[in-house]
Amino acid sequence: QVQLVESGGGLVQPGGSLRLSCAASGSIFSLNTLGWYRQAPGKQRGLVASIPRGGTANYADSVKGRFTISRDNAKNTVYLQMNSLKPEDTAVYFCNLDQRNSIIGRTSRYWGQGTQVTVSS
Repeated sequence: QVQLVESGGGLVQPGGSLRLSCAASGSIFSLNTLGWYRQAPGKQRGLVASIPRGGTANYADSVKGRFTISRDNAKNTVYLQMNSLKPEDTAVYFCNLDQRNSIIGRTSRYWGQGTQVTVSS
């Protein structure tokens, strides 16, 4: 019912930049939060940044000042601009949608397939 498709990952040198995009389609409710998580090999998935519809963004401390999350509600698309990339940013980046069905009082979580970001010389 909901599909999230990421794009924009790749290989970049330290100090470089990438912009990730995630397009959501299907039954998108108005009360929702779009975000990005990442998972490095052998580690758990963790929040990078998120932004509620009509709200303010929040960031992990490790990316604050370097990454910027934004969204285009007309396109149901969320972006992650990543600047000053570091090797420790290397991970699979996953798009996330959390949305609330107010009728049944339940929040549902959806994930994209992930896109690889590798920061290396």
